[in-house]
Amino acid sequence: MPDAVPSSPAVSARMSRQGSRDTAPEVAVRKLLHSSGLRYRVNVPVPGMPRRTIDIVFGKVKIAVFMDGCFWHGCPVHATQPKANAEWWRVKLDKNIARDQETTAHLRAEGWTVLRYWEHESPDTVAEDVRAAVVRLRSGESMRSPEAAERIEDDVSDGIGTGRPTR
Repeated sequence: MPDAVPSSPAVSARMSRQGSRDTAPEVAVRKLLHSSGLRYRVNVPVPGMPRRTIDIVFGKVKIAVFMDGCFWHGCPVHATQPKANAEWWRVKLDKNIARDQETTAHLRAEGWTVLRYWEHESPDTVAEDVRAAVVRLRSGESMRSPEAAERIEDDVSDGIGTGRPTR
């Protein structure tokens, strides 16, 4: 992206103020998880990948939960392409998506179960999915078993914003 630059200093300043942690969807899901008795860590660095963080972590069972913003991570339903400085934005957003895919692949290779959700998904549904995954892994059932893979086959799309475990 060295050739592309933000369209103005004002845009650059606005972008630098964009929150990347404790977003409303993250906080809503965390409250539901906590109220269901689950304990977790937040904003944990991705092992072996500096400057990348996992939104919600269940370390003992190696579950990484990401709450992806529709605009920043390319939601197929809600993402928009800005008209001003379109090429710069296209490159920026494409790199975000590629970084998400790389992070997911890295964590999976390290034995993690990666759960990615879009910000527009119901916090109740997300929390229930996460809770169920934690319970399954704590009980010893692998999320990568053929049965689990079959249950989630239709919902998985490169592990990005699917609302389901990636394999």
